Amino acid sequence: MLYRKMPRSGDKLSILGFGAMRLPVKEDRSIDETRATRQVRDAIDQGVNYVDTAWPYHMGASEPFMARALADGYREKVKVATKLPSWLIESREDMDKYLNAQLEKLNTDHIDYYLVHALVGDLWDNVEKLGMADFLEKAKADGRIINAGFSFHGAAEDFNRIVDSYDWDFCQIQYNFLDEKNQAGTQGLEYAASKGLGVVVMEPLRGGNLTKNLPQSVKDIWNEAPVKRSAAEWALRWVWNHPDVTVVLSGMNEESHIEENLRIAEQAYPGSLTEEELQLVKIVESKYRELMKVGCTGCQYCMPCPAGVNIPLCFESYNNLNLVDNPEGERFMYAARLGGAVALGEPEFASLCVQCGQCADKCPQRIDIPAVLGSVVEELEGPDLEQRAAMAREMFKQV
Repeated sequence: MLYRKMPRSGDKLSILGFGAMRLPVKEDRSIDETRATRQVRDAIDQGVNYVDTAWPYHMGASEPFMARALADGYREKVKVATKLPSWLIESREDMDKYLNAQLEKLNTDHIDYYLVHALVGDLWDNVEKLGMADFLEKAKADGRIINAGFSFHGAAEDFNRIVDSYDWDFCQIQYNFLDEKNQAGTQGLEYAASKGLGVVVMEPLRGGNLTKNLPQSVKDIWNEAPVKRSAAEWALRWVWNHPDVTVVLSGMNEESHIEENLRIAEQAYPGSLTEEELQLVKIVESKYRELMKVGCTGCQYCMPCPAGVNIPLCFESYNNLNLVDNPEGERFMYAARLGGAVALGEPEFASLCVQCGQCADKCPQRIDIPAVLGSVVEELEGPDLEQRAAMAREMFKQV
């Protein structure tokens, strides 16, 4: 495992952090605790020393899970990061209320890296007005938090002013080879580093979209490289190639993915990609921009939908329709996965959308979700949707 130093604290952190937003789940979508605990502990045993969770992850179950996973001496081996749910803050007192609840949920007396969660410009203005600086200073002084930071999901023009609004220790940004100019982007990464902040990167694989269902045209480009690497390795190495990145979070939930990420994290030094390799990544980026219809990362901040739409899965199917060479197969899988055949639940189709707009307000990517759901209906549903769903239910019942 390679380590990089957090500028303010001096902590030597594993360049690979374990993100607890996409833990393995059972059929009822609850966390598969036995499997997830084994994954977290195996990663720590192999050198990971930074774990990241948050109040809303897994509908509130991620923090209590992490407390149990870090029992038996594992808490002492890692730095724990979690986040203040900034959108729920209505008073200065709320800040202490949520922090104290998180300390209890995590079964710890301090949070090593505490972030004000999911900031955009207006949200920061609100919590700043309510006394966020006072809260952070007092929580650091009494030892409940050690390092104060923020995670960012806003427009580029708001990032620098948030950095300059408080003496932060670190920040967390979405960053991958498709997001150099999205949200904080490369300019934000470099600005934060110039101010002495450590930078934690989330969504290095864009919610798995840079590794799942690779279109043949993208595979062909990667295959041109003299050194053969998986799509995940190319994407992770691209982020780690930046010396200003301290930690990269991976929402690892498959054992093979964890092992691959651990292997890459033993080799991914800053500046280790050649100019030819960086140009190859640029070509892949251009190809993805031609193919992808919606920039959803599957973060689920838009969920739950009051009308019952599974928004991330709708968008995954919509992108797959344009990334794979089997449109009829993808329309069938849309009917199967969202029609209750696979997960045995109520239908979750895009056509259930009532245009309430709550999802768009929550989306970190600023996607006009109701409008895109309309496109999903047009391209993936149609008059034979229920017929496809019924066929899928019968098929999966027989498996």
